[in-house]
Amino acid sequence: MNIKSVGFVGGGRAAKIILAGWKQTGTLPEKIVVSDPDPAALDALARLVPNIETTGDNTVAAEQEVCFLAVHPPLAKEVVPALTSCLKGQQMLVSLLPKLSIEKLSGMLGGFDRIARLIPNAASFIGKGYNPVAFAEHLSAEDWQKLGELLDPLGETPVVKEPTLEAYAIVTAMGPTYLWPQLYQLKGLAESFGLSSDAAMEGIGQMVRGSVELMARAELSPEAVQDLVPVKPLAEEVDALCQTMENKLSRLMEKLRP
Repeated sequence: MNIKSVGFVGGGRAAKIILAGWKQTGTLPEKIVVSDPDPAALDALARLVPNIETTGDNTVAAEQEVCFLAVHPPLAKEVVPALTSCLKGQQMLVSLLPKLSIEKLSGMLGGFDRIARLIPNAASFIGKGYNPVAFAEHLSAEDWQKLGELLDPLGETPVVKEPTLEAYAIVTAMGPTYLWPQLYQLKGLAESFGLSSDAAMEGIGQMVRGSVELMARAELSPEAVQDLVPVKPLAEEVDALCQTMENKLSRLMEKLRP
């Protein structure tokens, strides 16, 4: 791997997902520095990946070849400007935050513009994520390749247009939270009906994969797809859930738009 040192400013869920993905796939960079004001968060990451360096000083993490900005969005206005003196030369900043555009981040960093934005997905924890990334316009093909080598072990990393990232944040980053409660409930019911845990997981997994592939068939309308199953025990409840999704996620999108 061309990139030897990586820093994380913020040691929360996003850092945990990415570090676990690298560990799972045996692709941990040689040097990893994570900064966070919470010692408990740093201790948890150190237990996950024992060879990382931890610190309460964000500037130490920001001085690495690639720095992941992984703080909570409300803290960005305080944290980002303090990194200005640390970012220089051929370093890259990879922001994991929605809403803050590359242009805004560059302004907060005194003009530093070697910036990419990434929307991480939880399945990156096992190297099966879907992590859309957008690059500052002037970053070179070599920059894209270097960062790609770092991100590819986490799963799929499509290069997308920056204005679409907030939509991906709602659909692919938060999307599992709309499905997991139902899938866990379905698994529990399957076991109560007599299936083993393994059989339930196999059946649900194949059902979900096949359902998504069926949706992708251009010759079938949404109505035609759904008409393939004659019995719909939760039809009324699903209608109400879909309306709730539309209302809440549309409002959230308005808040996230840069």
